Amino acid sequence: MGSYRFVTLDAFTSTPFAGNPCAVIPEAAGLTDDEMQKIARETNAPETAFIFPSEQADFRVRYYTPRSEIPFAGHPTIATVFLLAQEGRVPLVEPVTRLTLEFNIGVLPVEVQVSGGRPVMATMTQQLPTFGKIVSTEETAACFGVPLAGLRGGCPVQVVSTGTPFLMVPVANRQVLERLRMDRERLAALLADAGVSAAYVFSLGGYGPLADTHARLMDPKNPGEDPFTGSAAGAMGAYLVQYALRPAGPMHAEQGHFVDRPGLGVVDVTQENGRITAVRVSGPAVKVMEGQIYMKPAGGRD
Repeated sequence: MGSYRFVTLDAFTSTPFAGNPCAVIPEAAGLTDDEMQKIARETNAPETAFIFPSEQADFRVRYYTPRSEIPFAGHPTIATVFLLAQEGRVPLVEPVTRLTLEFNIGVLPVEVQVSGGRPVMATMTQQLPTFGKIVSTEETAACFGVPLAGLRGGCPVQVVSTGTPFLMVPVANRQVLERLRMDRERLAALLADAGVSAAYVFSLGGYGPLADTHARLMDPKNPGEDPFTGSAAGAMGAYLVQYALRPAGPMHAEQGHFVDRPGLGVVDVTQENGRITAVRVSGPAVKVMEGQIYMKPAGGRD
């Protein structure tokens, strides 16, 4: 196969050029690992999603950043499911259509909220949270150029994962988020010691009337800033419930204002007898672009 169709969607928004962009290759069978990595570098989207047949689920998906393959991610899942629903590859049943996706971390359920025969919201169920290493608050504050009082008192800086691990960094308020100044070298060392690639820095409250939280993803090896990180938002929701900063139930997570790509998602954490039993992250997506990727020189196109 000499060419592959791609579709770019913005996830966690219904407005083009907001939220987080994802390039999706709807029919990726035949692509090698090396070719997928090259395509991801070419699209230069935060993540590129590749859809394959699966023997364990409705579809197999693999996600690549321009740097490497990643086992799981939130906004590509929302974008992928929306595209599958929009293109009729998933028979839509109102009000909720259920399907499964096979990730590198295993098979997880996904739902599509349907109205008038069209998808309006996608919901992924993430893995149950794991709470890992706690790191120094003093060193964390220094990595971001804020005083120790800028971090939220009484709360640990901790690695949390609901499929992908992140360092959760709660700060005192939204104004602290505005003042972050990342020391890339120092943060890279802190994250390497914690065994993660990025920190998710968040506060209660946000810019929009619905926002319960606002966050920024800080990756010292990424020259940009991720507009909306669904996998990290799920881990944040679990953290908030675990440390009683928010009650269990749905909360609106906001991200992306600092890169002029505002996004909004819903994180729903359920809890029974003090134990988190489910983490679900929901959001819409909107198609903004499509075309062909040619795997051969111009003279060898299909």
